[in-house]
Amino acid sequence: MTTATHTTQPSRLKEFVTNQQFILFLVLLAMIAVFTAFNRIFFSVGVAGNILADWGPLVLVALAETFVIVSGGIDLSVGSVCTLSGVVGAFAMRSLTEGGMTPYLTLVIGALVCVAVGCVAGILNAVMINYAKLVPFIATLVTLGAAAGLALVFTGGGPIAGGPSEAIQLSVPWLGPISTPIIIVIVICFISWAFLHKARFGRYTFALGSNPFATRAAGISVYRQTSKIYILSGALAGAAGMFYYLRLGSGAPSSGLGLELYAIAAVVIGGASLSGGVGRISGTILGALILTTVTSGLIIIGVDPNWKQVVVAVLIAVAVTIQGLRKSEGKAS
Repeated sequence: MTTATHTTQPSRLKEFVTNQQFILFLVLLAMIAVFTAFNRIFFSVGVAGNILADWGPLVLVALAETFVIVSGGIDLSVGSVCTLSGVVGAFAMRSLTEGGMTPYLTLVIGALVCVAVGCVAGILNAVMINYAKLVPFIATLVTLGAAAGLALVFTGGGPIAGGPSEAIQLSVPWLGPISTPIIIVIVICFISWAFLHKARFGRYTFALGSNPFATRAAGISVYRQTSKIYILSGALAGAAGMFYYLRLGSGAPSSGLGLELYAIAAVVIGGASLSGGVGRISGTILGALILTTVTSGLIIIGVDPNWKQVVVAVLIAVAVTIQGLRKSEGKAS
């Protein structure tokens, strides 16, 4: 019995030290230390507030991408849907403000409009995947192009302003680097965690990503589950559009440009498998935080901003390589 206790404790310690989230947390601390060594301004409340402001919309679309990737799919449209939702929401809020509606009720209705636009995009993705039989890559690529084009058509290439002035005030931090939208994002993160890891919806999503044929044989409607996942993805992308509106005070046609690449990167860095069936909300949250820390840190230490995408691409390559090595070790053992 003593021998069993001695062998269990080291294995638990090894399991804790090699835990993906623990490693990501250490990587995050190391990055903060390195950037602070280069420039002490990096370790300040102001910079932390900017990092969280960048993290907010990114983690929302990354959460959307997590559900889709765990189910074995991909959603390339989240960035453009975020943009289109923000633009349509801005139009709605400007009209309501001009009509004399109270500011906070206008913001609530604007948020609902943003989420509704995202849901419509998710429904279109689900219809193309389930009934037109397009692979998710192509279906969401179609939505990406259509949403980006519509955002430019609606705005003429310029921002849509004129909504309630209280929008910008809401984004001002009131507790260190924490603002009201960040609190809402944290609540959404917790709800997403419960959905994926504690609810039947999450079990079906993991089952779909692990083996769709076995999932169908078990009596689960693959079409219905796929539709729910893409509609949820669109809704979260729409919420990200509202976050950008609160930050900028307008609906900008370039707000979500390229956001899908960062979202996929955050999910992969967080430990999700692009083959489906593997992923964690906590990993995605840390992955998004690492990406925003890196991009902000590079700017603060004076690196050319154009290097951001190169760094993101390298991080994706490293994360996928580590996953491959872990999978090989698992098979070997």
